Amino acid sequence: MIATMLAVAISLVCWALLATKFDQWRISAPMVTVAAGVVVGLMVRDSIGETLDTEMALHAAEVVLAVLLFIDATEVRGGLFGRNPGAAVRLLLIALPLSLAAAVGLGLWLLPGSGWALLLVIACVVVPIDFAPAAAILRDKRIPVRVRNILNVESGYNDGIVSPIIVFALAVAGGAGKDQTPWEALGTAGPPALKALLVGAGCGAALAFLTNRADAARLMSLQSKRLIMVAAPLGSYALSVSVGGNGFVAAFVCGFVIHRVRRTEEHQRELELIDDIGFLLTAIMWFVFGATAVFVLWGGTNWRLLLFCAAVLTVVRIVPVMASLIGYRLTWVEDFLIGWLGPRGTTSIVFGLLAFNQLRGDNAELALSAMVITVLGSVVLHGLGSPLTARGYRRRMAAKRT
Repeated sequence: MIATMLAVAISLVCWALLATKFDQWRISAPMVTVAAGVVVGLMVRDSIGETLDTEMALHAAEVVLAVLLFIDATEVRGGLFGRNPGAAVRLLLIALPLSLAAAVGLGLWLLPGSGWALLLVIACVVVPIDFAPAAAILRDKRIPVRVRNILNVESGYNDGIVSPIIVFALAVAGGAGKDQTPWEALGTAGPPALKALLVGAGCGAALAFLTNRADAARLMSLQSKRLIMVAAPLGSYALSVSVGGNGFVAAFVCGFVIHRVRRTEEHQRELELIDDIGFLLTAIMWFVFGATAVFVLWGGTNWRLLLFCAAVLTVVRIVPVMASLIGYRLTWVEDFLIGWLGPRGTTSIVFGLLAFNQLRGDNAELALSAMVITVLGSVVLHGLGSPLTARGYRRRMAAKRT
């Protein structure tokens, strides 16, 4: 434990001291901490699996996910679904379900012997996009601003939508310790989701209302407003779990409601502390990912899983995205960019760790392996390849104008 803490601290200090240079080199903090995780993983490889499969690891992953979902829900700018709501809705309500279904169908072919419920768990792990390994995409001005805005909205909402689906899939696949029929799983996952919606909305509305009133009466400092934003995801998660609800959904809905109700010029400054906490938690999860990658890849993997993960990163996303945007006011090149620039990151890591912790035997190892291979592939494809994509797009536009 002490060695792990020291490795995390050293990696964060190294990144902090050279943050500007690392940014120029397109090296993010997660990339630095994942390298440290690999080093530690090589030293403690035999005990990684046992450490991940503990109740403490499960609760830690759940709290991290709750905080990150809350942050995602507060980051959407320009209205409920951003500045291009039509495109965002199509991606979330058409492309996302199609990608999940395509991943399950592909898995039935490439991963024989895996039931549809396990494959749905894996799809929920590997399909949602997250920009932790390739945050520069959202700041790259060579990429059309509306493409970046649409991607930002999608990444903010898709993990919140997938959260109750993976809970359902885990229940069917035996995540609670025994297999359940789909109807039994719906009975298990449905009421907690409804409770979570009520708790999340209630907490978000109450906190936003009380903050607005206290702020109007000048009873709060900027520091106290920041602390409210830290208490919100933790409180909504804990309250929801205490009444048998889904803590992830509650934290996401709480953030969504606060973002809509708490409208002040200082709202972004109020989120700075929770944003920094989220940044730190993300870096730590990438450290865990580095160690997990050693555990998964040390014994090798089969070509079928490699092909499945490669398809998930490409055609399983690109085709549904482009199909969902047919008839929308984007060029086909912009449609393709939205499909192509879909990195996998912290969301997949946390979902993968949850699946490994709740599944058993070969099913748990398959879900964890799919997560590791997909995220590693995304780091190469999107983290290193997105600058080339942006450069190619700029050259295409320059040539088109001449």
